[in-house]
This record gives sequence, structure tokens and C-alpha cells, in this order.
Amino acid sequence: MFILGSPISLPSELLDRFPELAGARYRRGGLPLRVGGWLLGRSTVSGITLWKTIWLATGVSLDPELLLHELRHVHQFQADRAFPFRYLWRSIRHGYTENPYEADARAYAARRISGASPIV
Repeated sequence: MFILGSPISLPSELLDRFPELAGARYRRGGLPLRVGGWLLGRSTVSGITLWKTIWLATGVSLDPELLLHELRHVHQFQADRAFPFRYLWRSIRHGYTENPYEADARAYAARRISGASPIV
């Protein structure tokens, strides 16, 4: 399915190591990845999150750091109904890399990869 991608399940070994990843839905491929890429001047992105669904590009491995980064965006969506608008505004003001939401997602993923407990 080109528009919505295809649902995928994460391997049990990954969920055993990072049980919080079960708190999202996952899809492979789909239009959201293209739209995210277009906004960044690329053809696609590796991953994008919309509310509780994480889309992963075709061919991208199920890398724990990427998945945890995207999971943090799920948390951000859940914490603030205005998150999509705030995210876009901060991307415009600070750029994608310096967007505080992106910095928070990178830090969250790094903490979890290093073995720190999950915090929301």
C-alpha cells in the first residue's frame, strides 16, 4: 500500500530489550516518509512519526536508536495536542537539526541505548 505503507511487527528480541517500543504502531513505506523527505529537501526520510504510528522507510533496518528516537516523538505527540504545530514552528525557527524536539529525541534514544531506564 503506497499511501499508508504496510503494518510490521517488531522482533521479540527487540521488544524484550526495549519494552517501551510496544507503545507504538509500526508501518513500512508509505506517503508520510515522502512528505517528510520533501519538507527536508530529500526524496524520503528513514523514519517519521505521526501520533502513535512510526513509519519506517523500505530497506531501513530496525535500528534500536532510530526506533527509540521515533518513539520519543510518540511521547511528544501524547504530551501536547499542539505538538505538530509547535514542531513545525521550531523547525522553521531553529532548523531541523537544532529543533528542540529533535534534540530531545536524540538524547532520549542515546540514554536508552546506554542502558538508562525509560522515562516519558
